[in-house]
Amino acid sequence: MMNADLRRERAAATFQPELLTHVLDGGAERTRRRKEIEALVFNDPDFQHEDLNFLSRSQRYEQAVRKSALMVMKLREYGIADPEEIYWFKSFVHRGRPEPLDLHLGMFLPTLLTQATPEQQDRFFMPAWNLEIIGTYAQTEMGHGTHLRGLETTATYDPATQEFILNSPTVTSIKWWPGGLGKTSNHAIVLAQLYTQGQCKGLHAFIVPIRQLGTHEPLPGITVGDIGPKFGYDEMDNGYLKMDNFRIPRENMLMKYAQVEPDGTYVKPLSDKLTYGTMVFIRSLIVGDSARSLSRACTIAIRYSAVRHQSELKPGEPEPQILDYQTQQYKLFPLLATAYAFHFVGAYIKDTYRRVSGDINEGDLSELPELHALTAGLKAFTSWTASAGIEECRMACGGHGYSRCSGIPDIYVTFTPSCTYEGENTVMMLQTARLVEAAAKNLQAELNHRKSKEDAWNRTSVDLVRASEAHCHYVIVKLFTAKLSEISNAAVRAVMTELCLLYALYGISKNTGDFLQAGILTSAQVTQVNQHVKELLGIIRPNAVALVDSFDFHDVHLGSVLGRYDGNVYENMFEWAKKSPLNNTEVHESFHKHLKPMQAKL
Repeated sequence: MMNADLRRERAAATFQPELLTHVLDGGAERTRRRKEIEALVFNDPDFQHEDLNFLSRSQRYEQAVRKSALMVMKLREYGIADPEEIYWFKSFVHRGRPEPLDLHLGMFLPTLLTQATPEQQDRFFMPAWNLEIIGTYAQTEMGHGTHLRGLETTATYDPATQEFILNSPTVTSIKWWPGGLGKTSNHAIVLAQLYTQGQCKGLHAFIVPIRQLGTHEPLPGITVGDIGPKFGYDEMDNGYLKMDNFRIPRENMLMKYAQVEPDGTYVKPLSDKLTYGTMVFIRSLIVGDSARSLSRACTIAIRYSAVRHQSELKPGEPEPQILDYQTQQYKLFPLLATAYAFHFVGAYIKDTYRRVSGDINEGDLSELPELHALTAGLKAFTSWTASAGIEECRMACGGHGYSRCSGIPDIYVTFTPSCTYEGENTVMMLQTARLVEAAAKNLQAELNHRKSKEDAWNRTSVDLVRASEAHCHYVIVKLFTAKLSEISNAAVRAVMTELCLLYALYGISKNTGDFLQAGILTSAQVTQVNQHVKELLGIIRPNAVALVDSFDFHDVHLGSVLGRYDGNVYENMFEWAKKSPLNNTEVHESFHKHLKPMQAKL
């Protein structure tokens, strides 16, 4: 039985959601294939499990490892090898949550592919593909994250034995945070400062075995473990790694670009920018993730707002759907427009990355700096916006949004770290800022006042970040607008045009000060912008539910009692609560231990 409100909402839509789903997926055939892979996972009894909210952290980790091992076997069994299809399969298995093999699949294997010599690939790639070797990517240290040049781990070449000696010389140099490092991995790609012939040659990557194959015990000279509970990521064993005079063969330095010869001679790479590739790739994934996570939160909040009735608009009349309140529309519809905008940006960056990667393989690096700056900015812009937007969706669900059964707390704690990893966002924005004009004038003025370029940069950095945000907003509006002309169905194009306009105008209305200050808009025009935003809310309202249906999240993937497709929220909330482990017994043991003795004294 479908909830009557949702049935009515869907009947009133002006377009067919599946046609918009095809636009998001990049064609009807890709939608069909995605659903086929989804069905493989969701209909497989091996991947069923109880609600993770009711498990301890250790149990969550174990479930995740179990499913990851199964997943690798099934990917082989089904012959799924396309990177995008692997990504779909993986996200359906883990329902959009992190898992212990994330860095093995997402960083260790790709780094071997892009930075290892053919000989190293022969030695490591197939064992890694078969999970004999499980790897992680150990870059971040306790004392340094985004500032890579500050990393302190050392790898000193010893020509007498043709080995590198790895050391964590200080407490702050202990590798800290890499996913899968704590308990899962037996190898790590370690980033360390290379010393040879008495000179430091900067950061290089080394393949370091950390646990004994077979017994999984840490190797002598290696101290490794889990860093403890975090804000979220319960199923991930983020770890620490300390190395004491740990020796690895010379052949374990990744040598596709830079080399150390047996006598210790250093051969430097053609370009120091070649190692950016993996990072740019991960950032492009984060933009897509921003879109998906925000879309999930919007789906939950908008469906629930159509089912939830509250207060009175007019005395004596029935309580309206909270989606009819303009304030609720003003919270949710700009976020809905943003989720669509980010989907198109994610697709654009992925295509650009593919194209530029092709160029890099041909030896053409001309577009890399621009791509690096743009992905840095868009990664920061989209992850900040999505993180705040997910939390706004949670609050728009009222009290029930705070319950884990809403699914939004989980989306938030799983997504929000992406504001920090692969480059802390403010730092990312400052990388993008090296393109922007208004801020440049301030920078020039500061330079005239002060001798030091670095001081001037720091003193204008707030302006620079704002300039970067404005630039990113502009790029996204441009991409969204360009996308409209590619949509063939008139009804779908019409509703997407309304969303695109809302995205652009809402962005202006949120930053009117900048537009007034720069003399781009008059105050009368600003009033018009604000008025138009409110009109668009009313225009989008009849299609709101159909627009989130178009994201096409299966209930299992959405993981939300509030955002269920059928809208039967309240009865399922009661069922969910009954399953809480605290309800396993009618009388909790604490009553007999602590409360009953008190009552006996009365």
